[in-house]
Amino acid sequence: MRKRTKARQIALQFLYQIDLRSDEVLDQQSDFITSTESCTEVKKYALELINGCRNYWSSINDAITKVAKNWDLSRMAVVDRTILRIAVYELLYRKDVPQKVVINEAINLGKRFSTEHSGAFINGILDNLKKM
Repeated sequence: MRKRTKARQIALQFLYQIDLRSDEVLDQQSDFITSTESCTEVKKYALELINGCRNYWSSINDAITKVAKNWDLSRMAVVDRTILRIAVYELLYRKDVPQKVVINEAINLGKRFSTEHSGAFINGILDNLKKM
């Protein structure tokens, strides 16, 4: 598995916890990442994704809300919402990752960790965002 793919999976797991339990889990961030991965590059990118999503949480949520027609953010599955946050962060704030890679990675995360329909759902929202 590629390093950034692994980092996205780690970020997904931790951001999922933040979504459910709020900032009470923040003091566990380093321990979680260290216990999950040994590769320095993977840990570094996972941390960048987590912190980036947290720093831009409101603007990421606003971007998703604007393009998610007929979907309220709170009605989305937590896993899908978290995958979208990571992808939107990378699309809007990480110019070092090609858009096509971000979208493909998000779709694959949805297929792997959510429902059979999540890939299409995630693709639709990210495609709408890309068009803006």
